[in-house]
Amino acid sequence: QRPLWASTGVKDPALPEDLYVSGLAVAETVNTMPEKTLLATETSGQVDGDQVRPNYEHAHSVFAALEEIGVNMTQVTDTLEREGVEKFVVSWQELLTTVQSAMEATE
Repeated sequence: QRPLWASTGVKDPALPEDLYVSGLAVAETVNTMPEKTLLATETSGQVDGDQVRPNYEHAHSVFAALEEIGVNMTQVTDTLEREGVEKFVVSWQELLTTVQSAMEATE
């Protein structure tokens, strides 16, 4: 089984930096948290195990309720996936540029 990937950096400054780390902690998952999220998680120490699998039934009921009021969850998830991939590509390009600059500086 392939691991799942989760990026858990919080975008809303009003939310705790480690919010998604504790909420998305689950086995067989690789977490690509940014450094400030890692440091916030270290400080809080609040990762209470798998919070995903025990909540499947509730999550399915929430998604069903959203569909009932007209939210197209396929469209929402497609948009989130597309935008997420675009952001990872930008981050990857920034990393490559940083590494290239560092390599050129040492030559």
